[in-house]
Amino acid sequence: MEVKRESTNEALNPFRIAQQQLDEAVDRLGLDDATHEMLRWPMKELKVTLPVRMDDGSCKIFHAFRVVYNTARGPAKGGIRWHPDETIDTVRALAAWMTWKTSVVDIPLGGGKGGIICNPKELTDTEKERLARAYIRAIASGLGVTKDVPAPDVYTTPQIMAWMMDEYEVLAGEKHPGVITGKPLSLGGSPGRDDATARGGIYVTREAARAYGTELEGETMVVQGFGNAGQNAAILGRELLGLKLIAASDSRGGVYNPKGIDVERLVRYKQDNGSLEGFPDTDPITNEELLELETTVLFPAALENVITGGNAAKIRCKISCELANGPTTPDADEILYDRGIIVLPDFLANAGGVTVSYFEHVQNTYNYYWSLGEVHRRLDEKMTMAFQSVHEASRQEKIPMRMAAYLVAVSRVAEACKMRGWV
Repeated sequence: MEVKRESTNEALNPFRIAQQQLDEAVDRLGLDDATHEMLRWPMKELKVTLPVRMDDGSCKIFHAFRVVYNTARGPAKGGIRWHPDETIDTVRALAAWMTWKTSVVDIPLGGGKGGIICNPKELTDTEKERLARAYIRAIASGLGVTKDVPAPDVYTTPQIMAWMMDEYEVLAGEKHPGVITGKPLSLGGSPGRDDATARGGIYVTREAARAYGTELEGETMVVQGFGNAGQNAAILGRELLGLKLIAASDSRGGVYNPKGIDVERLVRYKQDNGSLEGFPDTDPITNEELLELETTVLFPAALENVITGGNAAKIRCKISCELANGPTTPDADEILYDRGIIVLPDFLANAGGVTVSYFEHVQNTYNYYWSLGEVHRRLDEKMTMAFQSVHEASRQEKIPMRMAAYLVAVSRVAEACKMRGWV
């Protein structure tokens, strides 16, 4: 089968990038044409139009998506993003990456994703609730603990998940706590879910440092994107790895102090002020400048396509731990690999979130809940085993960690498709 390759210099379409990455993995694995074509596309896509009554009495129309990419290994799993620039191709790409993510950490789930085109910063809490419930009403027939299980993502919260779960239960007429994960603890959420994405990335960074002989204690870190994952990466990077934060940024810009920044003070400042601008004893720095700082560990924790062919030659970290989805383009990947920078790819590095979501799903199903220590222990075990599988493939094949992660993940999904007789 002749597959058209997209030039990443022409466009940064996230789904084209996801397909390009898959194409290379399939070439290396030698999969047949039917399996290749099936894995290039979502199994199901839904676009819905949501009329929502606003607080002023007007009706506003929102557009939204839900994509189920592949369910060969289990029910679809994936977050719901609320973002003004949401697109179907972004949702497709994230659903694909979620498929590889659940596979690489070897949990029995597939991949999905959802999104609503909106600016949540302009919505009141009551408008958010109406939007959340409208979305669930529109997609409820495709949801279920054995079909598709959503979770929070960009600009969605445990409270929004609570409204969504409640709306589903109203429609179903019975309790289904496992249909949505990332819920508040009082509604069946799992201990440890709040920092799971960052914690998983910290565990993988620790293992990478051990494998490649990189010292972490007393060294520096930089966080690009100071949301939930970025804040927890800064906190846990200091607590568990002994790293010193020297710079952090959010959508408005960043702050920098080569002597170190007090992480807890910075987190409180962000929570109180809504941004990092003006944090005492620091110099302002742009997101672009921050990415190019010399540091031991860089945590890209914002949105996709921030490290590209245009700036990859200027990146000066030793380890890039991708807590965001798709922060590095394929041409940048090649440049970083040639320069000896260790890139811990997104669907390995940020898989802690979906792993603890899976734990929540299991706990809801059995109606038996684990302690925080048990959740941390199981997460550490899963992330460590995933890193070791990917690192071994990277070492044996002499390929970057991202392609190694693809080989591990795609081979597992392809095998499940074949065993089911789909291809």
